[in-house]
Amino acid sequence: MDTEYLLKAKGIKKNFGGVIALNNVKIKVKKGEVLALVGENGAGKSTMMNVIGGVFPSDEGSIIFDGKEVSFKNPLEAIENGIAIIHQELSMMPDLNVIENIYMGRLKTKYGRILWKEMADLTKQQLAKLDLDISPYERIENLLSSQRQMIEIAKAISTNAKLIIMDEPNSSLTEGESEKLFAIIEKLKSEGIAIIYVSHKLEEVIRISDYITVFRDGKYIDTVKKTDTTIANIISMMVGRDVQIAKFDRHPTGDKLLEVNNLTGKGFKDISFFLNKGEILGFSGLVGSGRSEVCRAIFGVDPFSSGNIKLNGKPIKFKSSRDAIENGFAMLAEDRKTQSIFSGLPIWFNTCSSEIPYSCSSKGIINYKKVCEILDEFTTKFQIKYANKDNPISSLSGGNQQKVVLARWLATRPQILILDEPTHGVDVGAKEDIYKFINQLSKEGISIIFISSELPEIMALCHRVVVMHESVKTGELYYKEFTEEKIMTLATGFEQ
Repeated sequence: MDTEYLLKAKGIKKNFGGVIALNNVKIKVKKGEVLALVGENGAGKSTMMNVIGGVFPSDEGSIIFDGKEVSFKNPLEAIENGIAIIHQELSMMPDLNVIENIYMGRLKTKYGRILWKEMADLTKQQLAKLDLDISPYERIENLLSSQRQMIEIAKAISTNAKLIIMDEPNSSLTEGESEKLFAIIEKLKSEGIAIIYVSHKLEEVIRISDYITVFRDGKYIDTVKKTDTTIANIISMMVGRDVQIAKFDRHPTGDKLLEVNNLTGKGFKDISFFLNKGEILGFSGLVGSGRSEVCRAIFGVDPFSSGNIKLNGKPIKFKSSRDAIENGFAMLAEDRKTQSIFSGLPIWFNTCSSEIPYSCSSKGIINYKKVCEILDEFTTKFQIKYANKDNPISSLSGGNQQKVVLARWLATRPQILILDEPTHGVDVGAKEDIYKFINQLSKEGISIIFISSELPEIMALCHRVVVMHESVKTGELYYKEFTEEKIMTLATGFEQ
């Protein structure tokens, strides 16, 4: 058995409903070593960490940890064997206190009662390691997101893990808190603890790692020593592609339709851009860059604190998404399952729900004739495949679900359409259909803001792209300037 490495995983494969998330990938790390795992959004980084940490099993492959082959049934089993994960999406219980969040499942009791004083003392010890001045009895819901992130780190450290996996641990930390985190990582290394550090912040990756592993499109690309590479080389490995998307012809656009000036709000700062009639304007950036937050503020979902928005030269500020819809805006949200579809309701309702309060009802009574007209129009236009319009939308494939959501918004006849990751979780064929729809809509004069993590589709469709990094706009490129390296360089905040 290979004992040189604390963790050695190889041949790992994972499918989700036919979508290949991991395809024969490998990863290895020694005791007292920091291995950075990098790749674009959707490269398979978090999936790999979840496999290692027992969140779900791999379909194929083997994992050797601390000298023995393992296959954890759940995260608790992984923790008991010395592996702790700090997840990208914080797994906290907001209505419970700090003690309970750090030690849930490990609370000391006597005669069935929790030993709160003893647990509070243990919690203070963990918080002190991070210089956190927080009461152990404080409820999580009362804390800042950065404080919650540090408590997740405290939780991982408290398990006495041999391997700590940090999945984007720095996404909500201030500069000072980040420095504390880096100091903690150095201390953990000196104690022989291994770290797998998942991050899109390449400058800090170069700073704290010993080795860097690159994933791309669910595949293993390479592992390099940090002293033998550069940020530019890492970017090049991250963006290489085997599959090319056919580029669409860029048609001429019309006059300026939308202007956004110095917009600032939660998750974005001082953002300015414009959108022409019939233009496809891309928004690119990595996790936490603020792309979606800007568009949600424009659409009236979230407030903004300063700046202004103009439509056809006139100031606008929507109080709600309904306000936005009534003024010719539409927005397809990023998370289809939780933000776009009504899973248990019929296909016809999901297609027409945005128009039911307007053209499809009168005095609270649904006009089914009008509903059928809209359904037939867009079923034909989008080639949506279904057996019965009364079936729930959950009976459709992901691609057909996305087409239904697109149809719903186009039924409102918008002049500005915001698409947030419109091809996420759909197959190749459906993607190609969606690309054609988007291109055709822009030719018909609809202006489109196209948010995507996939650089090939940004480059294939968009007239221009706005690139963001850590809440600010880092650049804007015209399509004739597009290269994956240029966009990724801006997206990582790296200045050559």
